[in-house]
Amino acid sequence: MFLLLTFIWCCLLLPVRSLKETPPATVIKVVFTPDRRPEDPESDSLFYQPHRKLRWSDFKATPPLRGPSAAVSYTSFAYEGNSLHKKDTLQINLTLQVFFVKSSSWVKSFAKDNYSLEHEQLHFDITWLVALRFQQRIKSMELTAEDFDSIIQYQYIESFREMNRLQDAYDRETNHGQSPSAQQNWKRSIGEALAALTLEGALTPYLRPLSADRSTVSTFNTDW
Repeated sequence: MFLLLTFIWCCLLLPVRSLKETPPATVIKVVFTPDRRPEDPESDSLFYQPHRKLRWSDFKATPPLRGPSAAVSYTSFAYEGNSLHKKDTLQINLTLQVFFVKSSSWVKSFAKDNYSLEHEQLHFDITWLVALRFQQRIKSMELTAEDFDSIIQYQYIESFREMNRLQDAYDRETNHGQSPSAQQNWKRSIGEALAALTLEGALTPYLRPLSADRSTVSTFNTDW
């Protein structure tokens, strides 16, 4: 009798959960939106628009008297957003911001030609490309409701490092724009990489990429 009662008592200590008491798994949905606010002439930031190319008038900073560079473009990217938890779905809304800072960008008077402007535009395009690759990585990852924020922040830092590596490689391989053939190769590669990243709302479908030349193998398929 004692053994039987002990057995029953021990069984009653075990948690008994029905299927109805099991909480449903949280579905994570990530929605990216590009920041396409109307251009403000008074703003110090110029947000990336595929149809709006850089102009020399966008370079507002005073160039240094000395130094090897003829022009400098200050470009970067960021994100902001919020999350909404409804029933079993956690929707993460992120706005992707890719911008050019006018007050930190400059050009020397002798360098104001179309070729040099294309070199600076490609710096901006590289930043846009890296931002889209950041978006692609986040949308393909398995996020959890507990740590999605830290994962996204970590990937952002990694993408920022990738951007710096690409910008340095671009200047190094083109000799800061002094090698037209190398610059043309980069233009083709960047254009092809951008054409491949047609994620929701990231690129305007009817606009041609920088290059539609498919004979060039993209150099952006590997991690940098």
